[in-house]
Amino acid sequence: RLNRLGGDNGIGRLDMVENRFVGMKSRGVYETPGGTILRTAHRDLETITMDREVLRIRDSLVPRYSELIYNGFWFSPEMALLQKTMDETQQTVNGTVRLKLYKGNCIPVGRKSDNSLYHESFATFEEDEVYNQADATGFIKLNSLRLQIQALSRKK
Repeated sequence: RLNRLGGDNGIGRLDMVENRFVGMKSRGVYETPGGTILRTAHRDLETITMDREVLRIRDSLVPRYSELIYNGFWFSPEMALLQKTMDETQQTVNGTVRLKLYKGNCIPVGRKSDNSLYHESFATFEEDEVYNQADATGFIKLNSLRLQIQALSRKK
């Protein structure tokens, strides 16, 4: 069903030049409308259910993970290590995503999860029990310390 929906809306076609494992370049045309829809929804759920730093680390590992799969190293020890890591990052990813499919675009327009780390009551810059605006001053000063030291060092 997703392949039909995606195909009817021009979603999921990729035309690219690739670097093959043997060293040559080749052109590949891939069509996966359903897969594109599922990936878009899943990535959107990850934004609300995964910790920022876990998401960054996982994303930094994706190129190597993809390379191992592409080159046929599915059963290698390095793949087993990465797979365990990838599986761990997905433990809290669940929920539903509402998507708009239109003229080749797959756009998330709503999402919810029991494991969401986003809570509207916490995501405010007003006074509340989670965020104290006075904390920002110290954070900004500490975060810019390395730049201040660099500027002072250059003046000498």
